[in-house]
Amino acid sequence: MSADSGELARVRVGTAYDVVIGRGLLAGVADLVPDTARRALIVHSGRLPDVVSRVADSLADKGIDVVEGLVPDAEAAKSIDIAAGLWALLGRESFTRTDVVIGVGGGTITDLAGFVAACWLRGVGFVNLPTTVLAMVDAAVGGKTGVNTAEGKNLIGAFYEPLGVICDIDLLSTLPEVDFVAGMAEVIKAGFIADPRILEIIEADPSAARRIGPHTVELIERAVAMKARVVSADLREAGLREILNYGHTVGHAIEQHSAYQMRHGEAVAIGMVFAAELAHRSGLIDDVLLQRHRDVLTSVGLPTAYERAELADLLAAMGRDKKTRGSILRFVVLEGPARPTRLVGPSPELLHEAYAALR
Repeated sequence: MSADSGELARVRVGTAYDVVIGRGLLAGVADLVPDTARRALIVHSGRLPDVVSRVADSLADKGIDVVEGLVPDAEAAKSIDIAAGLWALLGRESFTRTDVVIGVGGGTITDLAGFVAACWLRGVGFVNLPTTVLAMVDAAVGGKTGVNTAEGKNLIGAFYEPLGVICDIDLLSTLPEVDFVAGMAEVIKAGFIADPRILEIIEADPSAARRIGPHTVELIERAVAMKARVVSADLREAGLREILNYGHTVGHAIEQHSAYQMRHGEAVAIGMVFAAELAHRSGLIDDVLLQRHRDVLTSVGLPTAYERAELADLLAAMGRDKKTRGSILRFVVLEGPARPTRLVGPSPELLHEAYAALR
Protein backbone atom coordinates (compact mmCIF):
# COMPACT_ATOMS: atom_id res chain seq x y z
CA MET A 1 0.00 0.00 0.00
CA SER A 2 1.35 3.42 -0.86
CA ALA A 3 0.20 6.99 -0.53
CA ASP A 4 -0.23 9.26 -3.53
CA SER A 5 1.64 12.05 -1.78
CA GLY A 6 3.02 13.21 1.51
CA GLU A 7 3.91 11.25 4.59
CA LEU A 8 3.00 7.64 5.17
CA ALA A 9 3.07 6.11 8.64
CA ARG A 10 2.41 2.53 9.63
CA VAL A 11 1.71 1.48 13.22
CA ARG A 12 1.62 -2.20 14.16
CA VAL A 13 -0.91 -3.20 16.79
CA GLY A 14 0.59 -6.22 18.50
CA THR A 15 1.02 -9.03 16.00
CA ALA A 16 -2.50 -8.65 14.66
CA TYR A 17 -2.81 -5.76 12.21
CA ASP A 18 -1.46 -2.47 10.91
CA VAL A 19 -2.88 1.02 11.09
CA VAL A 20 -1.77 2.92 7.98
CA ILE A 21 -1.84 6.72 8.10
CA GLY A 22 -1.32 8.95 5.09
CA ARG A 23 -3.01 10.46 2.06
CA GLY A 24 -4.56 8.87 -1.02
CA LEU A 25 -5.07 5.48 0.60
CA LEU A 26 -8.66 4.57 -0.32
CA ALA A 27 -7.76 1.98 -2.93
CA GLY A 28 -5.74 0.15 -0.29
CA VAL A 29 -8.91 -1.06 1.45
CA ALA A 30 -9.19 -3.87 -1.10
CA ASP A 31 -5.62 -4.95 -0.31
CA LEU A 32 -6.72 -5.82 3.24
CA VAL A 33 -9.53 -8.11 2.11
CA PRO A 34 -8.43 -11.77 1.94
CA ASP A 35 -8.37 -13.43 -1.48
CA THR A 36 -10.85 -16.00 -0.16
CA ALA A 37 -13.55 -13.35 0.29
CA ARG A 38 -16.34 -13.21 -2.27
CA ARG A 39 -18.58 -10.62 -0.64
CA ALA A 40 -18.08 -7.45 1.36
CA LEU A 41 -20.63 -5.50 3.37
CA ILE A 42 -19.84 -1.78 3.49
CA VAL A 43 -21.48 -0.26 6.57
CA HIS A 44 -21.94 3.50 6.19
CA SER A 45 -24.35 6.33 6.96
CA GLY A 46 -24.66 7.78 3.45
CA ARG A 47 -22.77 10.95 4.32
CA LEU A 48 -19.77 10.14 2.11
CA PRO A 49 -21.15 8.58 -1.09
CA ASP A 50 -18.03 9.37 -3.14
CA VAL A 51 -15.82 7.60 -0.61
CA VAL A 52 -18.08 4.56 -0.47
CA SER A 53 -18.21 4.47 -4.28
CA ARG A 54 -14.43 4.53 -4.59
CA VAL A 55 -14.05 1.77 -2.00
CA ALA A 56 -16.74 -0.30 -3.73
CA ASP A 57 -15.01 0.13 -7.10
CA SER A 58 -11.67 -1.05 -5.69
CA LEU A 59 -13.39 -4.12 -4.23
CA ALA A 60 -15.21 -4.83 -7.47
CA ASP A 61 -11.90 -4.67 -9.33
CA LYS A 62 -10.79 -7.51 -7.08
CA GLY A 63 -13.83 -9.56 -8.02
CA ILE A 64 -15.71 -8.98 -4.76
CA ASP A 65 -19.47 -8.50 -4.69
CA VAL A 66 -20.33 -5.39 -2.68
CA VAL A 67 -23.40 -5.05 -0.47
CA GLU A 68 -24.14 -1.71 1.17
CA GLY A 69 -25.54 -1.51 4.69
CA LEU A 70 -26.97 1.97 5.16
CA VAL A 71 -27.38 2.93 8.81
CA PRO A 72 -28.26 6.10 10.77
CA ASP A 73 -25.58 8.66 11.53
CA ALA A 74 -23.85 9.23 14.88
CA GLU A 75 -24.97 7.46 18.07
CA ALA A 76 -28.28 6.42 16.50
CA ALA A 77 -26.30 3.79 14.57
CA LYS A 78 -25.16 2.05 17.72
CA SER A 79 -28.24 0.09 18.69
CA ILE A 80 -28.98 -3.60 18.84
CA ASP A 81 -31.87 -3.05 16.41
CA ILE A 82 -29.55 -1.58 13.79
CA ALA A 83 -27.08 -4.42 14.33
CA ALA A 84 -29.88 -6.96 13.96
CA GLY A 85 -30.89 -5.37 10.67
CA LEU A 86 -27.35 -5.79 9.36
CA TRP A 87 -27.23 -9.42 10.49
CA ALA A 88 -30.48 -10.02 8.62
CA LEU A 89 -28.88 -8.45 5.54
CA LEU A 90 -25.84 -10.71 5.86
CA GLY A 91 -28.17 -13.68 6.05
CA ARG A 92 -30.16 -12.67 2.98
CA GLU A 93 -26.94 -12.16 1.04
CA SER A 94 -25.54 -15.54 2.17
CA PHE A 95 -22.39 -14.15 3.76
CA THR A 96 -20.01 -16.90 4.82
CA ARG A 97 -17.16 -17.00 7.27
CA THR A 98 -14.66 -16.00 4.57
CA ASP A 99 -16.51 -12.81 3.65
CA VAL A 100 -15.85 -9.41 5.22
CA VAL A 101 -17.45 -6.34 6.77
CA ILE A 102 -16.02 -2.86 6.15
CA GLY A 103 -16.85 0.12 8.34
CA VAL A 104 -16.66 3.47 6.54
CA GLY A 105 -17.38 6.46 8.74
CA GLY A 106 -16.93 7.87 12.20
CA GLY A 107 -16.44 5.99 15.44
CA THR A 108 -20.06 4.96 15.80
CA ILE A 109 -19.95 3.27 12.39
CA THR A 110 -16.67 1.45 13.04
CA ASP A 111 -17.91 0.35 16.48
CA LEU A 112 -21.11 -1.00 14.92
CA ALA A 113 -19.41 -2.66 11.95
CA GLY A 114 -16.90 -4.38 14.20
CA PHE A 115 -19.61 -5.66 16.51
CA VAL A 116 -21.66 -7.00 13.60
CA ALA A 117 -18.56 -8.76 12.23
CA ALA A 118 -17.64 -10.16 15.66
CA CYS A 119 -21.05 -11.81 16.07
CA TRP A 120 -21.84 -13.03 12.56
CA LEU A 121 -20.94 -16.73 12.35
CA ARG A 122 -18.99 -16.12 15.57
CA GLY A 123 -16.59 -13.84 13.77
CA VAL A 124 -15.82 -12.74 10.21
CA GLY A 125 -13.08 -10.41 9.02
CA PHE A 126 -13.58 -6.69 9.08
CA VAL A 127 -11.70 -3.59 7.96
CA ASN A 128 -11.98 -0.09 9.37
CA LEU A 129 -11.86 3.02 7.22
CA PRO A 130 -12.36 5.81 9.77
CA THR A 131 -13.33 9.17 8.33
CA THR A 132 -13.04 11.41 11.40
CA VAL A 133 -10.16 12.31 13.69
CA LEU A 134 -11.94 10.68 16.62
CA ALA A 135 -12.43 7.40 14.80
CA MET A 136 -8.83 7.36 13.53
CA VAL A 137 -7.24 7.72 16.94
CA ASP A 138 -9.84 6.05 19.13
CA ALA A 139 -12.77 3.96 17.99
CA ALA A 140 -11.25 2.29 14.92
CA VAL A 141 -8.10 1.14 16.73
CA GLY A 142 -7.88 -1.29 19.60
CA GLY A 143 -10.42 -4.02 18.94
CA LYS A 144 -13.29 -2.65 21.04
CA THR A 145 -16.64 -2.97 19.31
CA GLY A 146 -20.16 -2.47 20.58
CA VAL A 147 -23.51 -0.75 20.72
CA ASN A 148 -25.30 1.42 23.26
CA THR A 149 -28.39 0.77 25.37
CA ALA A 150 -30.73 3.17 27.13
CA GLU A 151 -28.68 2.53 30.27
CA GLY A 152 -25.33 3.66 28.85
CA LYS A 153 -22.70 3.63 26.13
CA ASN A 154 -21.03 0.47 24.84
CA LEU A 155 -22.62 -1.81 27.43
CA ILE A 156 -23.04 -4.55 24.80
CA GLY A 157 -19.95 -5.39 22.80
CA ALA A 158 -16.98 -7.59 22.09
CA PHE A 159 -13.21 -7.36 21.90
CA TYR A 160 -12.56 -8.17 18.24
CA GLU A 161 -9.61 -7.03 16.15
CA PRO A 162 -9.85 -5.85 12.54
CA LEU A 163 -7.83 -7.10 9.60
CA GLY A 164 -6.46 -3.59 9.30
CA VAL A 165 -7.22 0.11 9.63
CA ILE A 166 -6.66 2.78 6.99
CA CYS A 167 -6.51 6.42 8.10
CA ASP A 168 -6.67 8.53 4.94
CA ILE A 169 -6.00 12.09 6.03
CA ASP A 170 -7.63 13.42 2.85
CA LEU A 171 -11.00 12.32 4.26
CA LEU A 172 -10.68 14.94 6.99
CA SER A 173 -10.69 17.84 4.52
CA THR A 174 -14.49 18.16 4.60
CA LEU A 175 -14.82 17.54 8.34
CA PRO A 176 -16.29 20.59 10.12
CA GLU A 177 -13.75 22.29 12.36
CA VAL A 178 -15.85 21.62 15.46
CA ASP A 179 -15.69 17.88 14.77
CA PHE A 180 -11.99 18.01 13.92
CA VAL A 181 -11.29 19.74 17.24
CA ALA A 182 -13.52 17.36 19.20
CA GLY A 183 -11.58 14.41 17.81
CA MET A 184 -8.33 16.03 18.83
CA ALA A 185 -9.42 15.73 22.47
CA GLU A 186 -8.41 12.06 22.27
CA VAL A 187 -5.04 13.09 20.81
CA ILE A 188 -4.54 15.53 23.67
CA LYS A 189 -5.50 12.75 26.08
CA ALA A 190 -2.66 10.68 24.65
CA GLY A 191 -0.36 13.61 25.32
CA PHE A 192 -1.31 13.83 28.98
CA ILE A 193 -1.14 10.10 29.76
CA ALA A 194 1.83 9.01 27.65
CA ASP A 195 3.35 11.35 25.06
CA PRO A 196 4.01 14.96 26.16
CA ARG A 197 5.44 15.74 22.72
CA ILE A 198 1.82 15.91 21.52
CA LEU A 199 1.13 18.69 24.03
CA GLU A 200 4.28 20.54 22.99
CA ILE A 201 3.25 20.50 19.31
CA ILE A 202 -0.21 21.84 20.10
CA GLU A 203 1.04 24.42 22.60
CA ALA A 204 3.45 25.74 19.96
CA ASP A 205 0.74 25.80 17.27
CA PRO A 206 -2.88 25.37 18.49
CA SER A 207 -4.08 25.45 14.87
CA ALA A 208 -2.57 21.97 14.51
CA ALA A 209 -5.58 20.71 16.45
CA ARG A 210 -8.10 22.67 14.39
CA ARG A 211 -7.41 21.72 10.78
CA ILE A 212 -5.24 19.59 8.50
CA GLY A 213 -1.69 20.88 8.45
CA PRO A 214 1.96 19.86 8.61
CA HIS A 215 1.53 18.18 12.00
CA THR A 216 -1.62 16.16 11.27
CA VAL A 217 0.01 12.86 10.32
CA GLU A 218 2.45 13.08 13.24
CA LEU A 219 -0.24 13.87 15.79
CA ILE A 220 -2.47 11.04 14.62
CA GLU A 221 0.46 8.64 14.37
CA ARG A 222 1.60 9.48 17.92
CA ALA A 223 -1.89 8.97 19.33
CA VAL A 224 -2.34 5.69 17.46
CA ALA A 225 1.12 4.47 18.47
CA MET A 226 0.36 5.17 22.12
CA LYS A 227 -2.89 3.27 21.92
CA ALA A 228 -1.22 0.42 20.03
CA ARG A 229 1.38 0.01 22.77
CA VAL A 230 -1.27 -0.13 25.46
CA VAL A 231 -3.67 -2.38 23.55
CA SER A 232 -0.90 -4.79 22.58
CA ALA A 233 -0.11 -5.27 26.25
CA ASP A 234 -3.73 -5.47 27.42
CA LEU A 235 -6.28 -6.30 24.74
CA ARG A 236 -9.19 -6.98 27.10
CA GLU A 237 -8.77 -4.08 29.50
CA ALA A 238 -7.57 -6.20 32.42
CA GLY A 239 -5.20 -3.53 33.71
CA LEU A 240 -2.96 -1.20 31.71
CA ARG A 241 -5.57 -0.42 29.06
CA GLU A 242 -7.66 1.33 31.69
CA ILE A 243 -5.38 4.38 31.33
CA LEU A 244 -7.04 5.03 27.95
CA ASN A 245 -10.15 5.96 29.91
CA TYR A 246 -8.57 9.19 31.13
CA GLY A 247 -11.42 11.74 31.15
CA HIS A 248 -13.98 9.13 30.12
CA THR A 249 -15.69 8.31 33.42
CA VAL A 250 -17.23 11.77 33.69
CA GLY A 251 -17.11 12.21 29.91
CA HIS A 252 -19.44 9.30 29.22
CA ALA A 253 -21.79 10.48 31.98
CA ILE A 254 -21.96 13.94 30.42
CA GLU A 255 -22.63 12.46 27.00
CA GLN A 256 -25.49 10.42 28.38
CA HIS A 257 -26.90 13.38 30.34
CA SER A 258 -26.84 15.52 27.21
CA ALA A 259 -28.69 12.79 25.28
CA TYR A 260 -25.53 12.57 23.15
CA GLN A 261 -25.96 16.13 21.93
CA MET A 262 -22.49 16.90 23.24
CA ARG A 263 -19.68 15.48 21.15
CA HIS A 264 -17.61 12.69 22.66
CA GLY A 265 -14.38 14.69 22.53
CA GLU A 266 -15.98 17.72 24.13
CA ALA A 267 -17.27 15.59 27.00
CA VAL A 268 -13.89 13.88 27.41
CA ALA A 269 -12.17 17.28 27.54
CA ILE A 270 -14.37 18.23 30.49
CA GLY A 271 -13.74 14.82 32.00
CA MET A 272 -9.98 15.35 31.82
CA VAL A 273 -10.28 18.62 33.71
CA PHE A 274 -12.40 16.85 36.32
CA ALA A 275 -9.74 14.13 36.64
CA ALA A 276 -7.05 16.79 36.95
CA GLU A 277 -9.03 18.51 39.70
CA LEU A 278 -9.35 15.18 41.54
CA ALA A 279 -5.62 14.57 41.23
CA HIS A 280 -4.73 18.09 42.31
CA ARG A 281 -7.03 18.00 45.34
CA SER A 282 -5.56 14.60 46.26
CA GLY A 283 -2.02 16.00 46.20
CA LEU A 284 -0.97 14.02 43.13
CA ILE A 285 -0.29 16.87 40.67
CA ASP A 286 0.78 20.47 41.06
CA ASP A 287 -0.88 23.73 40.05
CA VAL A 288 1.11 23.85 36.81
CA LEU A 289 -0.14 20.53 35.43
CA LEU A 290 -3.70 21.32 36.50
CA GLN A 291 -3.59 24.64 34.68
CA ARG A 292 -1.94 23.02 31.67
CA HIS A 293 -5.09 20.97 31.15
CA ARG A 294 -7.25 24.06 30.92
CA ASP A 295 -4.74 26.01 28.83
CA VAL A 296 -4.21 23.31 26.17
CA LEU A 297 -7.88 22.43 25.86
CA THR A 298 -9.04 26.04 25.80
CA SER A 299 -6.41 27.02 23.21
CA VAL A 300 -7.92 24.66 20.65
CA GLY A 301 -11.54 25.51 21.48
CA LEU A 302 -12.54 22.58 23.69
CA PRO A 303 -14.78 23.08 26.74
CA THR A 304 -13.46 22.78 30.29
CA ALA A 305 -16.66 23.41 32.25
CA TYR A 306 -20.13 21.88 32.58
CA GLU A 307 -23.12 23.48 34.27
CA ARG A 308 -26.08 21.56 32.88
CA ALA A 309 -26.28 18.79 35.49
CA GLU A 310 -26.11 18.23 39.20
CA LEU A 311 -23.34 15.90 40.30
CA ALA A 312 -25.93 13.39 41.52
CA ASP A 313 -27.23 13.03 37.96
CA LEU A 314 -23.76 12.27 36.64
CA LEU A 315 -22.94 9.91 39.50
CA ALA A 316 -25.94 7.77 38.58
CA ALA A 317 -24.60 7.41 35.05
CA MET A 318 -21.06 6.76 36.30
CA GLY A 319 -22.39 3.93 38.46
CA ARG A 320 -23.49 2.12 35.31
CA ASP A 321 -20.21 2.70 33.52
CA LYS A 322 -17.97 -0.22 32.57
CA LYS A 323 -15.09 1.33 34.52
CA THR A 324 -16.95 0.93 37.81
CA ARG A 325 -16.19 -2.15 39.89
CA GLY A 326 -19.16 -3.11 42.02
CA SER A 327 -20.35 0.14 43.56
CA ILE A 328 -16.87 1.69 43.72
CA LEU A 329 -16.01 4.48 41.30
CA ARG A 330 -12.59 4.32 39.68
CA PHE A 331 -10.92 7.25 37.96
CA VAL A 332 -7.79 7.37 35.86
CA VAL A 333 -5.78 10.34 37.12
CA LEU A 334 -2.23 11.62 36.76
CA GLU A 335 0.53 11.81 39.32
CA GLY A 336 2.71 13.74 36.89
CA PRO A 337 3.12 14.28 33.13
CA ALA A 338 2.69 10.92 31.34
CA ARG A 339 2.29 9.18 34.72
CA PRO A 340 -1.26 7.81 34.87
CA THR A 341 -2.55 5.98 37.92
CA ARG A 342 -5.92 5.06 39.44
CA LEU A 343 -7.94 6.82 42.08
CA VAL A 344 -10.34 4.29 43.57
CA GLY A 345 -13.35 5.23 45.64
CA PRO A 346 -12.81 8.99 46.10
CA SER A 347 -14.83 10.51 48.92
CA PRO A 348 -18.12 12.30 48.17
CA GLU A 349 -16.52 15.52 49.43
CA LEU A 350 -13.66 15.22 46.94
CA LEU A 351 -16.07 14.52 44.08
CA HIS A 352 -18.20 17.55 44.97
CA GLU A 353 -15.17 19.83 45.24
CA ALA A 354 -13.81 18.72 41.87
CA TYR A 355 -17.18 19.09 40.20
CA ALA A 356 -17.72 22.52 41.72
CA ALA A 357 -14.49 23.60 40.01
CA LEU A 358 -16.10 22.77 36.65
CA ARG A 359 -19.05 25.04 37.29
